[in-house]
Amino acid sequence: MPVQVNGAEFYRTAEACRIAGISKNTFLRWVKARAFADVEHRDRRGWRLFTQDDLDRLTAEVNRIYRDPAAENWRIRSARLK
Repeated sequence: MPVQVNGAEFYRTAEACRIAGISKNTFLRWVKARAFADVEHRDRRGWRLFTQDDLDRLTAEVNRIYRDPAAENWRIRSARLK
């Protein structure tokens, strides 16, 4: 459920990752490796707050990675090895 702050709607990290279809650990790994730019907004505890634009950007990145033919071939090969 989105959080309302000063009339603006934000999503917390776990919810944004769930909507985008990745784990929170994957997101944090991408930020640490600078593969994905961190979000600008934080709450008073320092927790990330995602705007709809941030969520759209994250979802686009997830779709770009998982629709990459090389990534798809890797998933197919790794599934055969199991």
